[in-house]
Amino acid sequence: MSKLDELARANIFSIKPYVPGKPIEEVEREYGISGAIKLASNENPLGPSPAVLEAVRAAVPRIYNYPDGNCYYLKRELAHFYHLDENNFIIGNGADEVIKIIGEAFLETEDEVIYPWPTFSEYIFVTKLMGAKPIPVKLTTDFKYDFKKFNEQVSSNTKLVFICNPNNPTGTVANKEDLQEFIDSLPTDILVVVDEAYDEYVTDPSYSSAVELLNSNKNVIVLRTFSKVYGLAGLRVGYGMASPEIISLLNRVREPFNVNLLAQEAAVAALKDQEHVRQSKDLVIEGKKYLYKEFERLGLDYIPSQTNFVFLDLKMDSTKVFKALLKEGVIVRTGDIFDYPTYIRVTVGTAEQNKRFISSLEKVLNSIE
Repeated sequence: MSKLDELARANIFSIKPYVPGKPIEEVEREYGISGAIKLASNENPLGPSPAVLEAVRAAVPRIYNYPDGNCYYLKRELAHFYHLDENNFIIGNGADEVIKIIGEAFLETEDEVIYPWPTFSEYIFVTKLMGAKPIPVKLTTDFKYDFKKFNEQVSSNTKLVFICNPNNPTGTVANKEDLQEFIDSLPTDILVVVDEAYDEYVTDPSYSSAVELLNSNKNVIVLRTFSKVYGLAGLRVGYGMASPEIISLLNRVREPFNVNLLAQEAAVAALKDQEHVRQSKDLVIEGKKYLYKEFERLGLDYIPSQTNFVFLDLKMDSTKVFKALLKEGVIVRTGDIFDYPTYIRVTVGTAEQNKRFISSLEKVLNSIE
């Protein structure tokens, strides 16, 4: 270990840097191809609403100004949309930043953080960053939540519980009654963070948003994002909803001007265009019907998803398939990062993209077999 390493906080050496899905430009550059498609990061293939593009263009001349550090107009629109107060919201540079803010505000060394596994890796990142102890709870064999197992892990050191609902990468949801019962069973000094990044895609009637719990005096924080169904992944806007008391604590560690001016304008315009949201959801519903049919034709097992992606078992080393698909100009996500080395996670694209993925996947599977 170098002297410089000795200066660093010891707990950061337990953190594995986040590795995002390969960008299209990198794949095209690396393989000397063009026209690659990215089905790795659960982006909206329709892109943002036309109203968003118009709002961003109109705001460009003002980029010499600092953004509104309070995100006043975005909070006002969100409050109207959810029938909450503006003091119920914190806006972040993506939901990732809100997760980090939560850790910075509440976690200390020796605190324990419970989360499902497999799930979104940012929960583990912020836990280790703050020197707290991660407590994973495996999902059931059919990738569902078992809240009895969560309860078994609750101790006097438990500070936070993360629930990704719908869950990433499995696409499964927690039953409304089970989630409510679990939250009710927890001691009052435990915070529950319910990450609903994919809420807009859910069709399962057993699901219900935890936003309903915000008026029940529970220590609940609900996360949402504009990166998925709203198509603003490149601008980074996410938000948390909680009691004003919790929001006040989070704001103590939030960076000033953390959400840029163009992102705020885009998010306001996006929220107002719910027809674009409906079209985006319909595209995913139809896309999943096609993909499920093709997976069954190819004899591949998949997890029925309540999101805009599908977790698919290839019954072979997914990294080999991943690399072969890259040569075909198709980018997916391998399951080894979730401890499922034979799985891939694939985003539902346009009809054309879905057909290209299936054609490329079939070709690759036949060549590897």
